[in-house]
Amino acid sequence: MEPVRAFLIDSNKLFREGLKRLLDDSPFQIAAEAGNLREALNSVENGLRPQLILLDLVNGGEEEADGMRRLRAQLPEARMVILTSDLCTRRLANALEAGADGYLMKDLSSDALAQSLRLVMMGEKVFPTHLAALLISGRVNGNGTDMPVSRKGLSQREVQILRCLLNGDSNKMIANHLNITEATVKVHLKSLLRKINAAVTAAAAHQ
Repeated sequence: MEPVRAFLIDSNKLFREGLKRLLDDSPFQIAAEAGNLREALNSVENGLRPQLILLDLVNGGEEEADGMRRLRAQLPEARMVILTSDLCTRRLANALEAGADGYLMKDLSSDALAQSLRLVMMGEKVFPTHLAALLISGRVNGNGTDMPVSRKGLSQREVQILRCLLNGDSNKMIANHLNITEATVKVHLKSLLRKINAAVTAAAAHQ
């Protein structure tokens, strides 16, 4: 895999330093970093053009969501992955709405992170495996409280694909396992992502 220029946006300098070292032997090289979205937008306005954006969300507020949308608008070709410490429905909903390509937890192993980022660079979407588990069970967790989420319209095939995602399968692996084409998998994934977005938005509205 060709080297990938990554832009790391995180308020924790120690985390930024640690992640840079963890990724030293991977194709993902931290070419630039910022402490917040405001700094990041300034860097982009000054000509920074990363291929990958790694971003931690601070509060999931509207200002932050607006910053993500502006970043996405200025870097439409870049992949955007949220790296965060907890699965918050409001933050996830904002990330999806802003066009994030992935939402990953910081407790991932370095190997799992690198593999997830490879999938993102191949055009796939990555989300926490336990989000798939919660969706399969019909529940999304919001700030420590289980919120029931309607699964009306979730087809048997979509549940099968969610279970494959839970196992960490790629689009190609899912296609082979279910005897369907990768194009069909992508169609189902788009539908699933819309439903994930609707589910977490509904849960966030009750927080």
